[in-house]
Amino acid sequence: MSNKRGRQRRSGQNYERTDRVSGLVKEIVASELERLDDSRLFLVSITGVDVDRELAHATVWFHVSDEEDLEETSDALEQHRQRVQQALARQSRMRRTPTIHFAADTSIRDAGRIESILDELGMGDSEKRPETD
Repeated sequence: MSNKRGRQRRSGQNYERTDRVSGLVKEIVASELERLDDSRLFLVSITGVDVDRELAHATVWFHVSDEEDLEETSDALEQHRQRVQQALARQSRMRRTPTIHFAADTSIRDAGRIESILDELGMGDSEKRPETD
């Protein structure tokens, strides 16, 4: 029986550690932001978390429905970053927790822009297009 290092899969391990840590960070950050009493964070959504392979840094992607509030929301997140970082350290069972960095997720806005361009070209909604065999 060979004892290989690296990406050896065990029966209960269906995905990489970075994916598990990303999910844990997302859950803890989202719940901690809900607890904060800051009106600037009322309509913020955590859309994803990317953790580097060394588990030292985590980029928390967020979305704000109103683009005008983006700068104000970014300031609020940075202001509360240390508290969220402490909650992550307290609630996770990791020796060292990744340092959190917040970044705006523009993919939803970009998808809307692409969709409007496709609509202008007449290639938008698939229900409007005739089906071909």
